[in-house]
Amino acid sequence: MEHSHEPLDLGHEHGKGHGHDHRHDYKRTERKKLITTIIITTVVMIIEIAGGIISKSLALISDAGHMFTHSFALLVSFFAIIYANRKPTSEKSFGFYRVEILAALFNGIGLLVISGFIFWEAYKRILNPKPINVMEMIIIAIIGLAANIASAFILAGSSKESINVKSAFMHMIGDTASSVAIVIGGVIIYFTNFYLIDPIFSILICIAILYWAFTLIRDSIQILMETTPSGFDVKKLENELIKEVSEVQGLHDIHIWQITDSIFNMTAHAVVDNININETSAVLEKINSFLIKKYRIGHLVIQFETQDFHSHNYNFKSNSSHSHTH
Repeated sequence: MEHSHEPLDLGHEHGKGHGHDHRHDYKRTERKKLITTIIITTVVMIIEIAGGIISKSLALISDAGHMFTHSFALLVSFFAIIYANRKPTSEKSFGFYRVEILAALFNGIGLLVISGFIFWEAYKRILNPKPINVMEMIIIAIIGLAANIASAFILAGSSKESINVKSAFMHMIGDTASSVAIVIGGVIIYFTNFYLIDPIFSILICIAILYWAFTLIRDSIQILMETTPSGFDVKKLENELIKEVSEVQGLHDIHIWQITDSIFNMTAHAVVDNININETSAVLEKINSFLIKKYRIGHLVIQFETQDFHSHNYNFKSNSSHSHTH
């Protein structure tokens, strides 16, 4: 069995292996962006709470509650990055990167909880519609909309690289959608006095939030369950590697999983000719180079075996399996 670890060029994302620890730079940009959005979100949340009370708008108060959960979610994302920055230990040899995935899962569940609360409040308001101070509602909603658009814009780029930041970004997109709906609802109420539009729009906002929440929870669970990462076709990878590295005649027992964003692991058995152990280093280097360039797999463990060993081992497994079935 041979192990190969080649540091990937992931910028501040990943930097181990050359005697210099870059952990102090780990997701520095993401941390700065999260701090900025936390400040913006908290200020607007306070404004919306006051505005919702003054205007008597459920949608505005709901959005303020939504923003409270988002402020908390942003804090969770921020501290997850800080914690993930810790060095690996003997017990946690892969490090603490998975804390970010747990934070994303937590934020997804948080979206479900706040959606349930808004649904309940909207249901009560539909049964008992109440008048709203529309102009105050619209003005404050526009302020919230501007802040949410700014925050979403700040997080947009980083959300493509980090599921943790993506969870915070989805919260901000949810807030932006809420603010748009509140402004539109306020305009409709202003001209029609149809106050039911307020809880109806709250429900529409929740439906969108639920969709994002389920997506976030699904992606987090797939990583935690060590499912083959999205975009990886194991059979295609096997065929391409055999074509690229002529010494490899076959691959089996292939396992590919994701530690966190852009950090992929792979283990496999490689069938080769009966060569000397020192010759496997060159083969391993070819495999490693191909997997890094093509699939960005930087953590690799390969067990080399000959065709005779593979055939014997396969027949042994088949016979064992056959004997158990009878």
